[in-house]
Amino acid sequence: MKKVLIVDDSAFMRVTIRSILEKSGYTVVAEAENGWLGVNRYFELKPDIVTMDITMPEMDGITSLKEIMRLNSKANVIMLTAVGQQHVVKDAIVSGARGFVVKPFKEETFLSALARI
Repeated sequence: MKKVLIVDDSAFMRVTIRSILEKSGYTVVAEAENGWLGVNRYFELKPDIVTMDITMPEMDGITSLKEIMRLNSKANVIMLTAVGQQHVVKDAIVSGARGFVVKPFKEETFLSALARI
C-alpha cells in the first residue's frame, strides 16, 4: 500500500481526498492544512505520494513543492489546482510535480493521476 500525505487548506477537500484514497487501497499517513506543515510532515513521515493544493496560507503549494524537491528530487507530488489556475501548472511541472489534477475533479481522474506515478 502506498502512503499518501494530503496537503490542502480545505477540510472538505482533505476529507474527500482521504475517502477516495482509502477506499482505493492507499494509506493516508497525515494531512496538513498549509504548505509549511506539509513540508514538515513530508520530511517527518516520508510518504510515497503527496497531493498538494496550490493556493494555501502560510506557504503556497508551488513553494512547498520546490522545498520538497530541493531536498528530495525523487519525491512524488501531484498538484491540485482550482479551475482558473491552470497558468501555474507549467510552473508546477517545471518545479518537479509528477502530475496535476484540476478541481473539482472526478474520482477516476484523480486516481488515474496517482496511478501514473
